[in-house]
Amino acid sequence: MSNHPPDPDPLPTLTKRRSPWVTFTSCTDPWLAGAQAELTARGGVVLRVDGGELHQPACVYQVFARVLGFPGYFGHNWDAMVDCLGDWHGPGHGEQDVAVLIDSADSLLNAEFLGVLVWTLCAGAWRANFMVDADGDPNDGTAFALHFVFLLDDTPPAAFAEAAATDEDVAAAVVDGRLVLTLTAEDTWGGDAVWPPVKSPEQHGHCG
Repeated sequence: MSNHPPDPDPLPTLTKRRSPWVTFTSCTDPWLAGAQAELTARGGVVLRVDGGELHQPACVYQVFARVLGFPGYFGHNWDAMVDCLGDWHGPGHGEQDVAVLIDSADSLLNAEFLGVLVWTLCAGAWRANFMVDADGDPNDGTAFALHFVFLLDDTPPAAFAEAAATDEDVAAAVVDGRLVLTLTAEDTWGGDAVWPPVKSPEQHGHCG
């Protein structure tokens, strides 16, 4: 389980090693500009993925491998993606915090693989942020902040809540209009000590 105490700030983060690991928000969200500026000022890396290229799982593997610099032995499957995200070989090589922004992600609302993609990104981020293996045991690497943001042109983030949280180990909440997701299975992923986001009940809803 995470040793991080609950964070009273319900905003997603690109620099702190805490959830949410995945956020869906508007491409015009003012939070994003400030978060990116903070990340880059600290020497972090912002990588961008074109959501329009993510037509099917095979495309997801190819695009993420290209943009995120997966090693040549990447196995082009979901589990291999978790491994490559958690054991970073791309820009920064695990020495810098990383934010991956998925632009024009609206088309993914109807993608049958969206739930497993979100689980994969959450799992990879969890492993990178705490530098643990698939069993939750510490690795020798250096932990770094890794977060994913799906940027939406027209679709309300809440519309993705059901499709993005199909895996039983993924929990979702809508906070201030953003959809935020993390892993919660205590027996597998250690649960999340900062979940749900701290916010008054009337100001956020839970899904999944």
